[in-house]
Amino acid sequence: MRIDIISVVPDLLKSPFEASILKRSIEKGLVSVHIHNLRDYSSNNYKQIDDYQFGGGAGMVMMIEPIDKCISALKAERDYDEVIYMTPDGATLTQGIANELSLKGNIIILCGHYKGVDQRVRDHFITREISIGDYVLSGGELGAAVLCDAVIRLIPGVLGNETSALTDSFQDNLLAPPIYTRPANYKGWKVPEILTSGNTPKIDQWREDEAYKRTEEKRPDLLED
Repeated sequence: MRIDIISVVPDLLKSPFEASILKRSIEKGLVSVHIHNLRDYSSNNYKQIDDYQFGGGAGMVMMIEPIDKCISALKAERDYDEVIYMTPDGATLTQGIANELSLKGNIIILCGHYKGVDQRVRDHFITREISIGDYVLSGGELGAAVLCDAVIRLIPGVLGNETSALTDSFQDNLLAPPIYTRPANYKGWKVPEILTSGNTPKIDQWREDEAYKRTEEKRPDLLED
C-alpha cells in the first residue's frame, strides 16, 4: 500500500511514522508513506496556499490551485483508489471503514486546515470524507495519523500475530472481552479460573459472553447496529 498525505504543516506528521508498528511496517516494505508540503505547489512567491473567503466571514480558506497541482502531479504517476479529505463534517471513522481502506492499493489523504478547503476541491477531487470524531482540531494532520494507524495495522504481515487485528474491539460490533496476564494472583486479585483451565472451547465461549456483556454495558448502540 502507498499513502500520500498532503499537508500545510507536514512536520506534524513525521513522528507517528518513526516509531513502533508504523515504523516497522514501512521498514518491511508493507506500506510506503509520503508526506507532501502543500506550499511546494503554490505559484505565489510567498508560498501562499490560503485566502479570504468570498462573501466575507471569519477564517482563511485553503485555495484550490495548489491542491489541484499536488493531486494532479500524484495522479500523473499512478492510479489512486481513494482521495480522502480529513474534515470534522466527514463520515465518522469506524473499524469497518478501516477494514475497507486496508484493502486498497494507493490512497491520497488531504489534511484540512484553517477554515477548510475551497468547496470545489471537495466537489471535483475528493472521493471520501472522514472525521475522527465530533470535535474540531487545528488541522487534519492528527486525524490523518489516526486513520493511517487504524488502516496500516490491518495489512497482513504488519502485526506479529496475524489473528490479533481480527479480535480487536468493533471487528464484530462487540467490544473486546477482558484480558489478563501473569501473575494469576496479585494481591488477592485473581484471574478468572476458566482462563487457566486449558479448555479452549469454554475459554472461547467465556470471551464471547464477556464481550457481549461489556458491549451491553458500555456501548449498547453497537448491538442495535
